[in-house]
Amino acid sequence: MTKAELIADIVERSGVDRAQAKACMEAFVDSVTESLKRGEEVRLVGFGRFTPVARAAGLARNPRTGAQVKRPASKTARFRVGEALKSALN
Repeated sequence: MTKAELIADIVERSGVDRAQAKACMEAFVDSVTESLKRGEEVRLVGFGRFTPVARAAGLARNPRTGAQVKRPASKTARFRVGEALKSALN
């Protein structure tokens, strides 16, 4: 499902217009992004949680050439599935 498909599904399920659904989706994404940038975890009970993770610098290997390259330190996010979502999928 793409972002556009998700917005269309929200419009269909909630009855709000497309512009409102798009604004809500963008506000949600912006809010989660800002929280993760501040190092805060975002928990959506039953759905899951987004956790900020810091990766240390290190060495990596180029799979094509086999040459070692330096990988700089970076930040990323991880998502852990909540129990309700996990149960719904199984």
